[in-house]
Amino acid sequence: MSSTTACVCTVLCTRCDAVRMSVVGQCVVIWKALRAELKGLRMLRLRCKAKNGTHLMQGLTHQSCVQELKTKVEELTGIPCDVQKIMVGYPPSSLDLRNGDAHLKDYPIKSGDTLIVEEEKNKPKVQTNAALTKVPCLNSSPVLERRVVPADNSCLFTSVNYVVEGGVYDPACAPEMRGLIAQIVASDAAAYSEAVLGKSNDEYCTWIRRDDTWGGAIEVSILSKFYQCEICVVDTQTVRVDRFGEDAGYQKRVLLIYDGIHYDPLQRATPGSDIPPQTVFSTTDDIILAQALELADEARSKRQYTDVNRFALRCMVCQTGLVGQKEAREHAKETGHTNFGEV
Repeated sequence: MSSTTACVCTVLCTRCDAVRMSVVGQCVVIWKALRAELKGLRMLRLRCKAKNGTHLMQGLTHQSCVQELKTKVEELTGIPCDVQKIMVGYPPSSLDLRNGDAHLKDYPIKSGDTLIVEEEKNKPKVQTNAALTKVPCLNSSPVLERRVVPADNSCLFTSVNYVVEGGVYDPACAPEMRGLIAQIVASDAAAYSEAVLGKSNDEYCTWIRRDDTWGGAIEVSILSKFYQCEICVVDTQTVRVDRFGEDAGYQKRVLLIYDGIHYDPLQRATPGSDIPPQTVFSTTDDIILAQALELADEARSKRQYTDVNRFALRCMVCQTGLVGQKEAREHAKETGHTNFGEV
């Protein structure tokens, strides 16, 4: 091949490479644009929390406009678009939604968020005598209260889900949470050994998935790590607070109350107010812990607890009578029976 031919080939190859790189570059740009567009079209998983309860919001994407969001909120809550106050995040911050044509992508709203909606009352109402009698209630301070959930062997899971989801009551969450715990335990056999679990890793994973088993300290500890929040369990018998995740540096705190056999979530609510109850608190809020202890002390004074070391049980498999948690554990270890009923 002559030097001239070789030179021409080199130029052609160089041009081909340049064209190839240009095409690849254009494809990358097009793919990135397409991916961004697809992301914008992906449905957002949102909840809407108002005075009338918590609702699932469907049909919105990051490309949806503010007016679509407000219309959806009005459909779910009954609060007219022009008087809606919509908040998001922790602590909740109000969104400036005056521009109805703006897209949701321009706001700090992401999948999994719970939007808190209130009605803005800009115009003061004329107070009648009847209205004046309600003023003390409307001006009441928030109080910490127990939100009772069913005693169905899954009260711990229902309670934890309720507080971490901002007051969403979903009794159907238990199987999913049991499965989540089993997956976490199975993935780390060294940390979750028989010495920790009281049974082999495999046995525990099978056991916790059953709907007739109870959760306790191990499960609370796992859920604290998973949800990245401090879970405080207030014991009504001993009037103490067990803080799971206390030293992990979490910023959020949720609270449960425990009477020896049953868990309920705690929430802060204002009597007579339109504001939804609060279930997530700052870990710097020591006042909420003091209020929780007061609630536990009140329950103890009314003997609203079960002494697990003294209460009478019966094995529902072989009908053996037992006294206290210790005998129940020993019986379960010896026989494999784990279905007990209180006498």
